[in-house]
Amino acid sequence: MAKLLVTSDLHGSINAWMTVKKLLKPNDCLAIAGDLFDTRYGSADKPDFQPGTIKQELLALDNLFYYVYGNCDVKTFFPGHQDFLNFEFQGIRIFLHHGHIFSPPIPGRSQVIIQGHTHKAVLKKEQEKIHLNPGSPALPRNRLHTCGIIENQSVMLFDLNTHRVIRTLGV
Repeated sequence: MAKLLVTSDLHGSINAWMTVKKLLKPNDCLAIAGDLFDTRYGSADKPDFQPGTIKQELLALDNLFYYVYGNCDVKTFFPGHQDFLNFEFQGIRIFLHHGHIFSPPIPGRSQVIIQGHTHKAVLKKEQEKIHLNPGSPALPRNRLHTCGIIENQSVMLFDLNTHRVIRTLGV
């Protein structure tokens, strides 16, 4: 069965992008909670900073993907997306945003709320809603290189270094 791979805060890192991309299987979907490219502040003098390459690879993907802008993404670099997004995956109602805009309106029927911005992986349940911050595979602030995975009515936090699930919550 297909999974939804969730990431955020890659900040133009080609190495982080390749790590995430390797986890995608042909029928999987991808959700990106902002700061994918970091075309606002990114450092062009670092060889790992390759937002153009990431953009081309993302456009060439056969996988369905959901993407919202982060505070470090310039909208004109990758036009046609939004600051927040509602979608459904395997019957789960998901609200996706970056987290830098003050309290975006979260639809009451949302079951999983995904946000990035803090670079800290979090998976918790509050008031019957699951909150997932996939952390950052490029610049983690809690030393965990992580992403999220949603499949089979479960939301998981996944360690990219050990390839182990850190925590799981049922929807």
